[in-house]
This record gives sequence, C-alpha cells and structure tokens, in this order.
Amino acid sequence: MTPFEFAYICLEPFLPPLYGKVRRNLIAFSRSLASEAEILDAGGRKSHYTIAAPGNVTIIDLPRETELQRRLNLGISVEKTDDIRRRRSNVREIVLGDMTRTPFPDCSFDVVVSVEVLEHVEEDERFVYQTQRVLKPGGVFLMTTPNGDYCRNTNPDHKRHYTREQLQGLLARHFDGVEVDYAIRGGKFHSLGLKSWSVRKPRQTLLSMAGNLINSIQSAPASVKYQAVGACHLIGVARKRSW
Repeated sequence: MTPFEFAYICLEPFLPPLYGKVRRNLIAFSRSLASEAEILDAGGRKSHYTIAAPGNVTIIDLPRETELQRRLNLGISVEKTDDIRRRRSNVREIVLGDMTRTPFPDCSFDVVVSVEVLEHVEEDERFVYQTQRVLKPGGVFLMTTPNGDYCRNTNPDHKRHYTREQLQGLLARHFDGVEVDYAIRGGKFHSLGLKSWSVRKPRQTLLSMAGNLINSIQSAPASVKYQAVGACHLIGVARKRSW
C-alpha cells in the first residue's frame, strides 16, 4: 500500500459518502472470488474508490482535450497517468479511450465499476452493451448515476438523468440480475461536502470534511434506498449470467 492509499483510507469518513459506498461494495465482491479479481474502472480518472480493492485495476477514460472537459474536470490528461501509477499499488493499466468502442476482448473482467459516468455518455445503450461483453460469466457491473427522480439536470455535459425505472430497464436489457437503489441523502451537508479541499482554504476544507461526515451518517439507514425524494444518486448492480 502506498502512502497516498493509506492516507485516503484514513480520510475516507470525511470524503464523499458515495465513493465509500462504492468502494465497500467493490471490495466485498472482489473478496468473494476464488482468484484475484480483474477490475475495469470505466471513466474513473484517478479511480480512488478502487483503492485497496483486492485485484488488478485497469482504468479506461477519455483523453482530456476540450475546454469543457478541463472546466468540469472530465477525462484524463496524459501527464497524470504517471502520477496515478506512482500513487496506486493495484492499478495495472491506464487506457485512454472510449468505453463505447473498447478494445478489450470478451470476458476479460470480473467486475466493471463506473461512478457518475453514464449520464455523460451519448451512446448509453452501447456503453452498457460493451460492459456486459467484457465481463466474465457471473461478473458484476457496479455503477452510480444522478437520481433523475429527484435531481434536475443542470450540468452542461450531462446527456440525461435517469429515473430508477429508466435505469432498471436499460440495465435489464443487457443483464439478467439487476438491482437499482436510491443512495446518499441530499441537502446542505451533501452540498457542503462537495466543496474542494485545499491547504490554501483550511476553513472550506474543514467544513467540507464535516459535511461529508454528517452526510455519511444521514445516508446510512437502510430505508434510504427506497426513498426517491431526497436521494441524490442511483446505485445499480447488474450481474452477467453464469455459464
């Protein structure tokens, strides 16, 4: 484990709770496998939620080329790939490319994780198809996206926000076992937690950390996954049929 990974795990209670929820689910699935997991992070950039996940992580993301990508912190720059490899112990490969036209062979990965990505993808049906194709039999697609039953789409790069029913239908067209739940309570503490951290802004950083800690507590009850109103995200788990 690198110093960066150790620091991230120590700080996880103060980071956005969605990432912690994804990381715990990913680790639990990876540990259930008989062999070392092959993990694909589609659109993950720095892929922090795969930290400490047992297995080999491959990241695929679009190269950062446009002003909109830079402004919204989308895609990945070539210069950052060396930093990611230096900071991360389980990242095996970083591919600059498009998941809708992925070069990976069939049945290459045990799990594909995609956090807050699908809403950016014009060809969402093709994205999900390719995800199913590269998964091994019995493999899992773990993904999140904004909750269209509650959150208005004000992001200039979001093609759509899915309702729970819409996302369930999209995943079910390509996978056999699908579960979609609501996740992460909204409100002032959720918004506060999304503020960036900076040593130059210690007050903002501390308030963001406190906001995430409180939002984690708010989002912990099991009842949240049934509550459309007030939840900021959808979390989907889709399983490919075993042979």
